[in-house]
Amino acid sequence: MSRKLSDPSMDENASKKARYEAGETKTIKGTVVLMKKNFLDLTDAKDAVVDQMDEILGHKVSLQLISSVNTDLANKGRGKLGKPAYLEGWKISTLTERDATFSVNFEWNEEIGVPGAFLIKNSHHNEFYLKTLTLDDVPGHGKVYFVCNSWIYHSEYYKKDRVFFANQSYLPNETPAPLQYYREEELENLRGNGTGKREEWDRVYDYDVYNDLGDPEKGETHVRKILGGSSDYPYPRRGRTGRPPTKIDPKCESRMPLRKTLDIFVPRDERFSPLKMSDFAATGLKSIFQFIVPGFLALFHKTPLEFDSFKDMLKLYEGGIKLPSKSFVDKIGDHLPLELLKELVRSDGDYAFKFPMPQVIREDKSAWATDEEFAREMLAGLNPVVVHCLQEFPPTSKLDPKLFGEQRSTISEEHVKDNLDGLPIDQAIKDKRLFILDHHDSLMPYLKRINTTTTQTYASRTLLFLKEDGSLKPLAIELTREDEQSRIVSKVYTPAESGVEATIWQLAKAYVTVDDSGYHQLISHWLHTHAVIEPFIIATNRQLSVLHPIYKLLHPHFRDTMYINALARQLLINADGILEMTVFPGKFSLEMSATIYKDWVFPQQALPADLIKRGMAVEDSSQPHGIKLVIEDYPYAVDGLEIWSAIKTWVRDYCNFYYKTDEMVQKDTELQSWWKEVREKGHGDKKDEPWWPKLQTREELIECCTIIIWIASALHAAINFGQYPYGGYPPNRGSCLSPKTFDYEELKSDPEKAFLKTITPLPQSILGIALIEALSLHTSDEVFLGKRAPEWTTDEEPLQAFERFGKKLEEIEQKIVNMNNDLILKNRVGPANIPYTLLCPSSELGLTGRGIPNSVSI
Repeated sequence: MSRKLSDPSMDENASKKARYEAGETKTIKGTVVLMKKNFLDLTDAKDAVVDQMDEILGHKVSLQLISSVNTDLANKGRGKLGKPAYLEGWKISTLTERDATFSVNFEWNEEIGVPGAFLIKNSHHNEFYLKTLTLDDVPGHGKVYFVCNSWIYHSEYYKKDRVFFANQSYLPNETPAPLQYYREEELENLRGNGTGKREEWDRVYDYDVYNDLGDPEKGETHVRKILGGSSDYPYPRRGRTGRPPTKIDPKCESRMPLRKTLDIFVPRDERFSPLKMSDFAATGLKSIFQFIVPGFLALFHKTPLEFDSFKDMLKLYEGGIKLPSKSFVDKIGDHLPLELLKELVRSDGDYAFKFPMPQVIREDKSAWATDEEFAREMLAGLNPVVVHCLQEFPPTSKLDPKLFGEQRSTISEEHVKDNLDGLPIDQAIKDKRLFILDHHDSLMPYLKRINTTTTQTYASRTLLFLKEDGSLKPLAIELTREDEQSRIVSKVYTPAESGVEATIWQLAKAYVTVDDSGYHQLISHWLHTHAVIEPFIIATNRQLSVLHPIYKLLHPHFRDTMYINALARQLLINADGILEMTVFPGKFSLEMSATIYKDWVFPQQALPADLIKRGMAVEDSSQPHGIKLVIEDYPYAVDGLEIWSAIKTWVRDYCNFYYKTDEMVQKDTELQSWWKEVREKGHGDKKDEPWWPKLQTREELIECCTIIIWIASALHAAINFGQYPYGGYPPNRGSCLSPKTFDYEELKSDPEKAFLKTITPLPQSILGIALIEALSLHTSDEVFLGKRAPEWTTDEEPLQAFERFGKKLEEIEQKIVNMNNDLILKNRVGPANIPYTLLCPSSELGLTGRGIPNSVSI
């Protein structure tokens, strides 16, 4: 008699059923959401087939639940592990299927209790992006959420199994015992051992100095100072990549080929999402990369593009400038990453040099040139963080006269007395009616060296007067440089409305905007947001567990920053990179930023403290934000204080929920290790500064977290997203000067041409436009302030506080709209008709001139 072969799966199901009926085991249904590698990537479509073959061969994706209530004494006291469960129904997905959803069924028994974490092993050849795991109907508990958001590679790439925790927050001493080991082990994994080259799949966060900007193997002209680790050139630390040193200088890290730019190392989860990478390649980097070829300058020598008039320059926006695009693309094929080359070839056609109309000339083509708009942009433009109230006349210098000579200003009473509305200078200072945009001390130490290069500039002081209507008017501009005998030579210019004098005054203002543009890009933007925030990101991932409430608070504000900074080191701020090509300090750019970092003080990055330091506000407890603005219609400060206050209220509500006393802050071991590492490693060149908060009280914690969030979100937004609206038109915001001296006769006969030849050297201006267009864009996956992924915590009070925060931001946005419609407020719109929206929290995608992303993400 024949006998039927037994089906193992049927036997297993029968066994499960028997155990379930006996009350021993139940099944917990789970749902996994992930994104496969081939999403949005035609070149990786074959990977979907490979994944399917892995499934057929039994190389699956397994998950194991970890108990949060019961420990396994035989396994070092770790939480009890459930049996492996496997993703069900893996199939080849379409390229338009962004998220793939899978079922997974876990065996559950009393020993597991409430799961607090899970392990995952990927036996596929290809990685995938794990988004979430949701468990339904956990006995005695209900739903359990795991927010993962991490790339999972084949298990052979990891020394330890990948672990993810449920979305419950715990202070270190409150962590359930079964999860304690996993919490500590995960932090050890993220810290690494500080050695070895980092690979694509690595998740290690570590520090390094900026020793990868130069390329000494290309010769002396490509050598750059190492920034960080010295008193001469202190700097915030960057993320370590572990690339080998150069052969010529073992202190310098070797560089990557340009075509591999997008592969530069950051911990894997810090890279752009596939969706953002697609947007960035299509609308951002494409505009930049079309210029980065050895033959770029030669192209302009063969096809001169002299702008003879402002009308001629408008061709950049209205019609485009035709180029021999096929030969141009052929030249760059060996230099571009494949993703960018595809985008360039597909969409540009014959007109590579065509840009959107900048907002500053959209309504009125000449208003940018008025004195009113020139002054207004110091309060509501793209760099409103430098102007300060004048404390003494004439302005003084803090530079050491033994090193730099006498630097006292040559602006005299005669230059300004007729434009002070009848006030004596002493009274104008006492009444806080005099202001200065001072780019003297920051530039003078480098000025002579800068002027030996292919660009020229001056150190500048610009004096302004506060009128009765609340707007500023320029009184005088002082331009200073050293002559060939190292003598300091200064000249003062005053407003003029006609003749050659008016053209010279226009040039003097342009020289000031060049100074301001360079300072903005190098200091206000790069150093004071991008660079200073990276050490906080590294320390947070090394010292604060994902279970820590402060990690959960700060993490959204770190998204994409390490990757955009790494890309900057690769092609923007490096030797002969785009920044050196487009801003006047040239090869001294980053070195100059290091000398200015010496003056960086963390507590003064708080907006109220910054305004008080610059004399733009005074303490006043009767005011809503505790300070009174000296210029009531100061759009950046008015809107910024509203945003600052909203952030601080949210942070206070959040921190006070988890920390009931100051003692809890002091005894939080992870928190104290985090703050110690920020000071001693991340900003290690400033570790001995007395101004660092001690982080011993709740109030100190609230202030520190508020400053970090402010820098990463609102400050960066105010500095970054006005770049194209204001700077996309070089005459308004030039970034470098021609080395040629202007011809006085040409100033009389053709002032427009003389101006353009002096202030907008080509091709740097066009390259600069491409750069700031890319930097001013919002991509389609941007997350704005007051928004975050759902189910980020299970704690109800923080969820309610965050909801209040979001509603407050909506109220602030409506308030900003109303103020922009108030004709009494002269500084909010101005002659160029640009409403101040840079601190409006929300935005659509693209080039909008508004919106506060959660993080320094571009």
